[in-house]
Amino acid sequence: MEETPEGTPVGVDDPYAVAGRCDHLTSDGRCRYALDHAEADPEFAAERRGEGYACVVADTEAAATDGEDPDWSRCPHYRSTTEAKECARCGLEEVRLAHDESARPLIEEHHLSYGNHDADTAHEITVGLCRWCHTKVHRSFARIDDDANPDPEAMAERERRRGEELSELGFRSASERRKE
Repeated sequence: MEETPEGTPVGVDDPYAVAGRCDHLTSDGRCRYALDHAEADPEFAAERRGEGYACVVADTEAAATDGEDPDWSRCPHYRSTTEAKECARCGLEEVRLAHDESARPLIEEHHLSYGNHDADTAHEITVGLCRWCHTKVHRSFARIDDDANPDPEAMAERERRRGEELSELGFRSASERRKE
């Protein structure tokens, strides 16, 4: 199993098997990295410019074939990060409290690959995990692809937050508010 720089497991054997679409890929198949960060890798940017900024991976026949996942490891600037709206392991959905800055998020960003530029791969790959699954993955042999249900404590916290959300939506007349 892959490990973090500190030696804890990340929950997968191959991060690319879990990774999604590249963050730099535009909807028309162009590489945003080559467009926006040409100074960081001028040779790569010049090569992409010569190809109309077409993505190295998404523009291949393998990527266009139904059922085939693109081989993102071929691109030197691939990055797949999460929006962290749902746990990739147990499916728990995030519920954020708008007016509570101290509330810890239910879903956290979990690195499968850190984007270490000194290693063979400089790809940053993340998925969203609830904080309970995140702990299980790093402190045990839990895997991202386990068939897992949300932890009871996670469900209780999510429902508590939903209750707070609903109480904010409740209508109270001005006379009721004045009495308080």
